[in-house]
Amino acid sequence: MTTDFTPISALGGGALIGLAAVALMAFHGRIAGMTGIMTGLLPPIAADWGWRAAFLLGAIGAPMLMVFAGGQAVGFDSPVPGPWLIVGGLIVGIGVYFGSGCTSGHGVCGIARLSPRSLAATLTFMTAAVATVFVVRHVLGGL
Repeated sequence: MTTDFTPISALGGGALIGLAAVALMAFHGRIAGMTGIMTGLLPPIAADWGWRAAFLLGAIGAPMLMVFAGGQAVGFDSPVPGPWLIVGGLIVGIGVYFGSGCTSGHGVCGIARLSPRSLAATLTFMTAAVATVFVVRHVLGGL
């Protein structure tokens, strides 16, 4: 499995994520933690569900709009079986719950606010990611 080095699109995407986080804080006084935003849309539905729905629709709709505008769709092909992806998603969800936030809330917004808790959480996320890639590629042979 290979990956392409795409610094221009990565920089542009990161800048848009940062801009969205700053705009959400400026206009609503809220942190752009995707898990927290989505949780407010599930029962019991939060009173401020309108901006939450708009934010998530924008996060989903913007890439679709880019593809329709002539951009190239990013393909998804996983060598990992579907049930493993579901188990992995559940494990991430458990981590989000016990970590009191997700990578977007801690990694993007928390570090920008110089939050020690967010720095610790982000270091934990990144350490776990590096360890997981190492084990899968070098110990298990790159399933």
